[in-house]
Amino acid sequence: MMELKFRKHAACSVAFLLITLFTGTWAHAQFPGMAQPKHYPWSDTSLSPDVRADLVIKELTLDEKIQLLHGMGWQALFAPVESGPATRAVSVLGFIPGVPRLGIPDLQMTDSVEGVSGAGVKGRYATALPSGEAMAAAWDPALSYEIGTMLGHEMRAMGFNMSLGSGINLIREPRDGRTFEYKGEDPLLAGTLAGQELKAEKALHIITDVKHYAVNDQDAGRIVVNSIIGKRAMRESDLLAFQIALKDSGAGAVMCSYNRINGTYACENPYTLTDVLKKDFDFKGFVVSDWGATQSTVKAAMAGLDVEMPGNDSFGDPLKKAVEAREVPLERLNDMVHRVLRTEFDAGIVDDPPQSESPNVMCGFEVAQKTAERGAVLLKNEGDLLPLSAASIQSIAVIGGHADVGVMSGGGSSQVSPAGGNPVPPPPELLKNPLTSFFEVAVYQRSAPLKGIEEKVPHAVVQFDPGTDPASAAALAKKSQVAIVFAVQHASEGMDLKSLSLPDNQDALIEAVAAANPRTIVVLETGGPVLMPWLDKVAAVLESWYPGIRGSQAIANLLFGDVNPSGRLPLTFPRSEADLPRPIHAGPPTPDADHPVPKLVGAPGMIGMAMGIGPFFDVHYDEGLKVGYKWYDAEKKAVLFPFGFGLSYMTYAYSELTVKPGDSTAVSFTVKNTGKRAGTEVAQIYASLPDSAGEPPKRLVGWTRLELAPGESKQVSVPVSRDRLTVYDEASDSWKLVPGSYVLRVGSSSQDLPLQQTISF
Repeated sequence: MMELKFRKHAACSVAFLLITLFTGTWAHAQFPGMAQPKHYPWSDTSLSPDVRADLVIKELTLDEKIQLLHGMGWQALFAPVESGPATRAVSVLGFIPGVPRLGIPDLQMTDSVEGVSGAGVKGRYATALPSGEAMAAAWDPALSYEIGTMLGHEMRAMGFNMSLGSGINLIREPRDGRTFEYKGEDPLLAGTLAGQELKAEKALHIITDVKHYAVNDQDAGRIVVNSIIGKRAMRESDLLAFQIALKDSGAGAVMCSYNRINGTYACENPYTLTDVLKKDFDFKGFVVSDWGATQSTVKAAMAGLDVEMPGNDSFGDPLKKAVEAREVPLERLNDMVHRVLRTEFDAGIVDDPPQSESPNVMCGFEVAQKTAERGAVLLKNEGDLLPLSAASIQSIAVIGGHADVGVMSGGGSSQVSPAGGNPVPPPPELLKNPLTSFFEVAVYQRSAPLKGIEEKVPHAVVQFDPGTDPASAAALAKKSQVAIVFAVQHASEGMDLKSLSLPDNQDALIEAVAAANPRTIVVLETGGPVLMPWLDKVAAVLESWYPGIRGSQAIANLLFGDVNPSGRLPLTFPRSEADLPRPIHAGPPTPDADHPVPKLVGAPGMIGMAMGIGPFFDVHYDEGLKVGYKWYDAEKKAVLFPFGFGLSYMTYAYSELTVKPGDSTAVSFTVKNTGKRAGTEVAQIYASLPDSAGEPPKRLVGWTRLELAPGESKQVSVPVSRDRLTVYDEASDSWKLVPGSYVLRVGSSSQDLPLQQTISF
């Protein structure tokens, strides 16, 4: 009789086991190519991952070592797989053959930012989760763990044993096409949430990965952009997010990015890969290149890159020749292989490979809807229009955003195939080039907000207008009791937004509808912040981000008060683009003598064109430490909505702050629900460091989510570890606590902090 392994803390795990047992969908057979049970010296699980890896290395040939360090090659994208190891691949461009004779499994990789995006390759269903920004807006580490658990189960069900997520690039440039994939603009928030998500995946025996390392925050020309930034700024922002996530999760891989960092490619940068990651962070796993980001053999290997994906242009035969010529020492090659094998043993994919299962669809629905509900942010609610009263509403106009068929999702490699296909036919011209269509076609998940609203008010008249004609939409709004406009903004890998304005004349649409009906609600489905020239003319605004496969139910529950909004912004919404640190770079400049087009090793021209090949160009991160809200604070710039902001259907009062300094400073305070509904508050703690530290005005150092009944008060204590108060000193290459006075502030957003107390170190 087969052994059923119960995994603690698994969301819906009991339901998962019952479903698979009683429906007979728990298959006994392993996936093709998975190592079959056999005893080897390294099969002894009492040995450490390092010892087990070294035992394997002693038995490997040079060719087998090289085989473990690269993908199958770009040609696999075009040539049908008819024979060889690639026949075992779930997704050929995320596949590295193992060594079956030694029981070493294949690496089967998939993106998993918004769900298992590699599932569509085999036609398998995967749950389309809300976007990374929606996850971050929940400010909920426990939910992040639950998300990771669901993702881990679905990856295993499809045969994947390595996750290519989570993405935690800090949002220095909100017009980046991949903003929706990431987890905001603060390193503590992003690193903590990603750490819990990846920790849960690893608990289910999945190799986990953090990306894109590092300072990679724009996609137009991402291969040729040079990110110029100081060491201190980098260590206290972008790299700190990775440090926190790795420490909390034990992730096995880090994906290096396309861009150059201070003149050196990220995938051949010894400072970031070896000095910081492998030495300072004590990272024991392996560094894998982003797809096509490997630009050399010897330089990359010696700088700290361990695995080339998806090709073999640099780490295939060229690496073998470099080892034979001693350009890459055998010790370094063995270190590369050791890191891969050690990670496989540490993650458990050798001892517990994936089993063929059916994804638990109901569990996926539950997690997706919970994430959409907790991550949605109520930005405005004039006159308490929300929540809507189903009993008193007689007519509703639902306008725009293809709300009759689905909700927007983010594009590119993180795109989860919509169940039943894309309900919104793309323009024919976008389908002519399969590469550009991969990035530019807007895909909608089949979860229609119109249907969710209709189900809430079965006795009311609910009518839909596509919003393509503002006059027609305004006419419908005028004769309706309430107008709900769905505004969408498509974002994708491989492109950047031209601006933060809503595209396709949607601002004019909202203006027209609001002029016709003062009870206008705007529901945003966006990848990040947008400008709102109509904000003072509408009654309510709900930011739902990309809400996933259960977006309809989540949005309806929020609008009608079945769920109280508790999301808080993980990034700042600026008043204008002029307030951002720099203009957007539309892409590489025109080639000239000073800007030659580089020859890119391992990235074919057609792939390169899709990723912005052109002359090198520089982006200067002159704002340094001042990322996101820290920039607006330091520059004294007013914002549309601050970091940490979010309304609820009631209010909260803060009182009784006490702070006890120590190795872990205890910040205690009381929060009271002053409303008539139960709700959840996200209480945030910020610290202002001594002036001599040379820091921005304040930084996030902790937070807690509080569930409060009507009128209930709770006293909480949040520990703030000393490392949250330190600064990076370049001269000594160390973190220091600056002597002086520290102000601890507590409240509901980065700009609403009613409590404060000064302490000294």
